[in-house]
Amino acid sequence: MTSAYPLAEGWASWPQKARDDAYDNTGMVPDSAGQIAARNAASVPFRAAHGGHLDLPYGEAEREKWDLYPGRDPAAPCLVFIHGGYWQRNRREDFARLAEGALAMGWSVAMPGYTLAPEASLAAICRQISRALDWLAANGATHGIAGPLVASGWSAGGHLAALAAEHPAVTAALAISGIHELAPIRDTFLDEKLRLTEAEIANLSPIRRPIVQKPIAVAYGAAELPELRRQSRVFHRVRAEAQAPGPLIPIPGADHFRVLESLWTPGGVLLRAAAELLR
Repeated sequence: MTSAYPLAEGWASWPQKARDDAYDNTGMVPDSAGQIAARNAASVPFRAAHGGHLDLPYGEAEREKWDLYPGRDPAAPCLVFIHGGYWQRNRREDFARLAEGALAMGWSVAMPGYTLAPEASLAAICRQISRALDWLAANGATHGIAGPLVASGWSAGGHLAALAAEHPAVTAALAISGIHELAPIRDTFLDEKLRLTEAEIANLSPIRRPIVQKPIAVAYGAAELPELRRQSRVFHRVRAEAQAPGPLIPIPGADHFRVLESLWTPGGVLLRAAAELLR
């Protein structure tokens, strides 16, 4: 499939710093370090208080593990949350607090880890997420998770969630601030560790893949970098033109990090959107 992604106007002639800044979420959000530290700190006690189903291996690599937070009803939906960090940073453990809202809603939550670049290529990371979902489909009921799966993810995790919608065990997906066309990433500082190949760009850009006719909600912060907003809008447009279901959800005033507040807050916009995907 030919890419329908329109690069930023004049992208080919942009100086390197402008390209890097266009995708530098951490550097371009002034208080990003404080937001990250607060999220990580809040995740420590939450994870400690929900220790019954943590660090469950789905593969042999160190990071190929699940943290599961089963709800009261095994048949309730499960929000699978895939962490971000441009495929080269962060850990599932640091996002544990994001389970708060879904658990309060009566859902279960499942968080997979994956090997980071450069130790793993992007193709290898995508295969890990697929294997993780295989494991959850086969073993989730043993841990109190037997309901429909909604794959969600943020940033690089939004990219992985969009691809995870293709998995047979997944009913719907919520892609938050995702990267849906990989070509611009290769032109930035992010490619130093990723080393994206032509095949990965062609085969692993959700915009270029066959349209999944499952519901996918595409969300982004209205105060995010223009390129991040563009990525989400174009991905949704391509899906809408193919009559694929799912809304486009800009979160007013949210930057790349604050957008997650509406996922961990009970009754938040993104939690409501996840529930609507199953109606």
